[in-house]
Amino acid sequence: MSVTGDSRGRVEQMRQKADQLREAADRATDPQERQKLMEKADRLREQSQQEGKMSGGGQQGYPPE
Repeated sequence: MSVTGDSRGRVEQMRQKADQLREAADRATDPQERQKLMEKADRLREQSQQEGKMSGGGQQGYPPE
């Protein structure tokens, strides 16, 4: 696999993890835990977007928030 393909795979994994964290936040009953998970998901999503831009992938499948 090429370096670009590796980068895209990593970006996709980061996005999937961010989605999982967001889902966990939705299920969390403790408001502090929910906030912590949401913040972590947001940071991971931002990081994946930056890496996606650097690898030339853009924001495939993710509309602006």
